[in-house]
Amino acid sequence: IRAFVKAGNLPEAEQQARAYVQSHGDSADAHFLLGYILFEEQRAKDSLAEYTEGAKYKKPSAYDLETVGGDYVLLKDYPDADKWFTKSAEWNPGNFRVLYYLARTKYNENRFDEAVSLFQQCLKLDSRSVKAEDNLGLSYQGLNRNEEAIAAFRTAISWQADAAEKDANPYLDLGSLLVDLDRTAEALPLLQLAAQLSPQDMRMHRALGKAYLRLNELEKAQAELERSAALAPQDAPIHFMLAQLYRKRGLTDKELAETARYRQLTASHSTDQTP
Repeated sequence: IRAFVKAGNLPEAEQQARAYVQSHGDSADAHFLLGYILFEEQRAKDSLAEYTEGAKYKKPSAYDLETVGGDYVLLKDYPDADKWFTKSAEWNPGNFRVLYYLARTKYNENRFDEAVSLFQQCLKLDSRSVKAEDNLGLSYQGLNRNEEAIAAFRTAISWQADAAEKDANPYLDLGSLLVDLDRTAEALPLLQLAAQLSPQDMRMHRALGKAYLRLNELEKAQAELERSAALAPQDAPIHFMLAQLYRKRGLTDKELAETARYRQLTASHSTDQTP
């Protein structure tokens, strides 16, 4: 079964795991393995059910609790994710991955001070982790400690200067913050590079489109925002920005269509916010 998981053949792994669970219903490890497979398939509720069943027969491991925390992240239940990641980290404090997940969860809970502390712990375990340094910057930004955020983003960028494959996120995060600080001209080359590094990520094109909109380069803004909308048609902020753009360009019909689409999406996803 594990060989199928490792090979990425999750349907076959699930089928075999279910067959094993049927004949070994009191095997905690079988339930935990099936729970992990279901987590990998992003079926969080089904995964949690298997971990709950398995826990009747055996105490789960720190690794099992890490996956349970991941299930709650998929459900966007960050308080419960926090609970289980915290327990996993207590049982295995040297695990960079679970500390990173816990820090990200604290960030998503807007508990930025705790996120800063945890990302700093991550960096003690991996002193040149680009993603930990980048997220440290995001946590500083959440605390409105913008100069420290900028420094962290620049450090994350410098650590991958010679890397064959670069993570686009530090460029995106630094560029986006500079736009918010009305330093858009400084942000533009960073966001252009982010879009080059990760061309299929809608966030990159949305941020670049926003920058062009701020600079009143409307044709370029339109190209980037329309690309972003094509990649993520359910993202409400993109439609809000497109409506703004079309209004500036005098494209009234398109403006009205995008405004209607934005309202439709925000009505069904009340947590969406304007950029």
